[in-house]
Amino acid sequence: MRLLLDENLPKRLKQNLKEHEIYTAADKDWTGISNGKLLELLTENKFDALLTFDKNIQYQQNFTKYTITVIVLNAPDNSYSTLKNMVQKIKDLLTTDLKVGPIEIKLEGQPAIE
Repeated sequence: MRLLLDENLPKRLKQNLKEHEIYTAADKDWTGISNGKLLELLTENKFDALLTFDKNIQYQQNFTKYTITVIVLNAPDNSYSTLKNMVQKIKDLLTTDLKVGPIEIKLEGQPAIE
């Protein structure tokens, strides 16, 4: 699977997902780009999914315009020490048929995004 880690996620997460073709926003020189433009770039460059910590993206974007999955990580903070605890859930999700649009993964004990 071809994945992009949004700039709000620690680069170290790449090491936990080595079985996938994974890039950071910095790897692609896509830092500082608006979410709409980033989703366009991901679609044009045939990415399967964006992993992000931006919980608002699902309310700010019209996902009928894009053919990309956005995996939203819901945790108390975006530190590597916190997010590494979500890696197995991410890997499990990536083995399924991903739907277009946002999919939330929450850290155990976190409330779902309303």
